[in-house]
Amino acid sequence: MATVTIATSPFDDQRPGTSGLRKKVTVFQQAHYLENFVQSIFHALENIQGKTLVIGGDGRFYNEQATQIILKMAAANGFAHAIVGQNGLLSTPAASCIIRKYKAFGGIILSASHNPAGPDGDFGIKYNVSNGGPAPENITDSIFTNTKTLTSYLIVDEDDISLETIGSQSLAGMSIDIIDPVSDYAELMTELFDFEAIKTLISSNDFRMCFDAMHAITGPYAKEILQNRLGAPASSVINGEPLTDFGNGHPDPNLTYAKQLVDIMFGSNPPTIGAASDGDGDRNMILGANFFVTPSDSLAIMAANAHLIPAYKEGLSGIARSMPTSQAPDRVAEKLGIECHETPTGWKFFGNLLDANRATLCGEESFGTGSNHIREKDGLWAVLFWLNILAERQQSVAEIVAEHWQIYGRNYYTRHDYEAIPTDIAQQLMSDLEAKQPELIGKIIAGQTVSYADNFSYTDPVDNSISNHQGLRIGFDNGARIILRLSGTGTEGATLRVYIEAYEDNADKLHQETQTALKPLILAADDLAQITLRTGRTEPTVIT
Repeated sequence: MATVTIATSPFDDQRPGTSGLRKKVTVFQQAHYLENFVQSIFHALENIQGKTLVIGGDGRFYNEQATQIILKMAAANGFAHAIVGQNGLLSTPAASCIIRKYKAFGGIILSASHNPAGPDGDFGIKYNVSNGGPAPENITDSIFTNTKTLTSYLIVDEDDISLETIGSQSLAGMSIDIIDPVSDYAELMTELFDFEAIKTLISSNDFRMCFDAMHAITGPYAKEILQNRLGAPASSVINGEPLTDFGNGHPDPNLTYAKQLVDIMFGSNPPTIGAASDGDGDRNMILGANFFVTPSDSLAIMAANAHLIPAYKEGLSGIARSMPTSQAPDRVAEKLGIECHETPTGWKFFGNLLDANRATLCGEESFGTGSNHIREKDGLWAVLFWLNILAERQQSVAEIVAEHWQIYGRNYYTRHDYEAIPTDIAQQLMSDLEAKQPELIGKIIAGQTVSYADNFSYTDPVDNSISNHQGLRIGFDNGARIILRLSGTGTEGATLRVYIEAYEDNADKLHQETQTALKPLILAADDLAQITLRTGRTEPTVIT
């Protein structure tokens, strides 16, 4: 084995965000940039000698090249075994599944999730630990510390391996298994859901579905599971061919970027159910015929109907949601008599709860839901969950949601994203709003009294770790909320996310248009934070 030590210098912009390090492809293509971050990951880990590493990504531009580099560095740093998805491909949920199934030490996932791809697009890398979930803050903090002091990295001087050929290979003494990226994940899904009931649903004359893979990683997964195993027709999956630039699209499954699917579902003679997943397959959007299900409602409805699903029929230990996610799941947890945890944004905060059996279902308002079957959110799993509910209840999506509102009331909810704001303006906006928060308590805003105003802090109930500064909250005495936070997933400027929520249990007011119902709070949020005044934006980039 020809291990080479390469001299390097630190980069000053390699702090991992909520889901690893995301930058423009051109940034990662700089000499030593990817290598520095990978070596910093390996330095942050203990006892990697002789261990197994899983590697895969969403297939975006630079995925295969990065995979080859990481393999050579893994061999040089002492890993004995690597498991790699064919052609360097693995959806994020599948990577978590494989880490857990084969008891790997951890995994490196190459993805910028829902961000655009291509030579001028985005690229990302993150490390997942042995439970299959994203690295916790103590590891990401250590990685960042290492990036600031790194002076060299290790790599083997060997030719590239074949990522296309399924089977075993060797690289400088490290064994490598190239695996089918879909099969292990698909087998797990058959264990969780009633495939026979879903097959019967799909084969019925009055049922149609449309799944939009957005030219991203879930295309092969959807084709294998929905078509090959469940019998859905070929027309049920659109944009199913993964492309390195995602077809020049923005693979974010929301009402703005999944326009083709939205047009189909809100057009004439729409399918029974529509769904989309994102770049790396961990997010989902659920639509009925002329009907949008918010991610918060989706989590609540899944929890309320979990007893219909084979894997969850014995009951849930708890529900966990991110702080900006609406409080709709809390009402289900209360009725079920189980815990409901409010965590910061970032799937890594659910890991301890899942491992300790304090939660079974988890969700974030950013179109992510999942369960204890892996340690990542899981887009296609959520679609199968809804299909299983439809198969058992024999109702439309809209009917199921409407019935849920009748029982639990409705949490009107929206998120307004202001993308690519100059970072200094966004940070000053947040700083000034936080400074004025104490004086807001007790004031009447939008006809409601402010009961609390703070910067959310979370104490993990399992390990007692504390995470501060997780988002500005303004809460009202009737349960309504205004929340503002800066997203850590973009690569240009800052993305300001504004979340608005209000609860309604009057049966005559459960079917209002969301933006209309929330208009007073939306205007109040703009006024409090001076969003239009400071940014010059008269409307959000995206509304969900």
